[in-house]
Amino acid sequence: MVVTAKAADGKEIGKVEKHYHPQATNCRDTKMKYGAQWKVANLRDTSFQPMKPKKETIEFDLPEGVRAADVTVDLFYELGNPEQKYPIHTITKKVSLDR
Repeated sequence: MVVTAKAADGKEIGKVEKHYHPQATNCRDTKMKYGAQWKVANLRDTSFQPMKPKKETIEFDLPEGVRAADVTVDLFYELGNPEQKYPIHTITKKVSLDR
């Protein structure tokens, strides 16, 4: 998932990239292993589960004088490596500090 915030003039305020997948180790150290051939024990599962909503909070520091931003969330399926990304869903909303 990639979340991008842009000011009204199109200037990028911030960008956050998150990966959701089971995380595992080889039980010999605490370093995360992501390849199926290395996984021996699951530490935690951060993947999306079917029919279960997932709520995230992502914060951006707004520059001085900026009261609103266009926030875009791009959800991708990453097949095996970062070059193999397939878009699933994109949504853009205007977020404002004014009520």
